[in-house]
Amino acid sequence: MADIKDPENTLIMDTTKGKVVIALRPDLAPKHVERIKQLAREGFYDGIAFHRVIDGFMAQTGCPHGTGTGGSKYPNLPAEFNAEPHVRGVCSMARAQSPNSANSQFFICFDDASFLDRNYTVWGKVIEGMENVDKIKRGEPVQNPDKIKSLKVAADAA
Repeated sequence: MADIKDPENTLIMDTTKGKVVIALRPDLAPKHVERIKQLAREGFYDGIAFHRVIDGFMAQTGCPHGTGTGGSKYPNLPAEFNAEPHVRGVCSMARAQSPNSANSQFFICFDDASFLDRNYTVWGKVIEGMENVDKIKRGEPVQNPDKIKSLKVAADAA
């Protein structure tokens, strides 16, 4: 298990491919981190599919419909673009064309994706289990997709 220094700002994601631990970055994107933790605590992500998974790019999840078209019951978030680079293991918010349209969907980068830098909100990074992210079934859309079994804030998981 990863050495969790800040349980309130660490997520434990159990997927159909195994466990993934994500360190949150409230210093970069406080509103986005707050939303992810709020939705995790409500069980929103439990059972949600990785609906868009592109080899060498990223695995996207967080749509309640499994299609990339939905969000949560909460309003969209204002952009919190930052200088953190989109590299392997980075967690960033998905959004529509509007910069202020992020809601519940997010993606985990498989590889460097610097073309996203300063245009998408980075809010965390995988600190353990990236090998499990690498095993997530590819597709756009994914047939019989892998899922998040549960997503919890580490402070609540004890």
